[in-house]
Amino acid sequence: QVQLVESGGGLVQAGGSLRLSCAASGSIFSINRMGWYRQAPGKQRELVANITLGGIANYVDSVKGRFTISRDGAKNTLYLQMNSLKPEDTAVYYCNAKYTVRVFTDITILDAWGQGTLVTVSS
Repeated sequence: QVQLVESGGGLVQAGGSLRLSCAASGSIFSINRMGWYRQAPGKQRELVANITLGGIANYVDSVKGRFTISRDGAKNTLYLQMNSLKPEDTAVYYCNAKYTVRVFTDITILDAWGQGTLVTVSS
């Protein structure tokens, strides 16, 4: 199994910056992809950004040019640098890892989630 622990959320004014961190532990060798999701009050959880083992990153349109996702393999840590924050970025941000579980010839992709960290952007 994979365990994830986020940190770095908080209160920031519009236009400010925050960096979220996600420390992974457990069966980290089985991780295929990691990403950040967010869930605003009354809304569904949405993908913000993800990154492959090869370092290819994808972003939701609303954060392109403002957010940067990165990984530090040596520290088993995922980051989300958030710049030019807007009030609409306010949400609980969750770290996600997709990892492979093999039982004999059966291969299953599972999701691991962190506990979430709150980001509040004031206007």
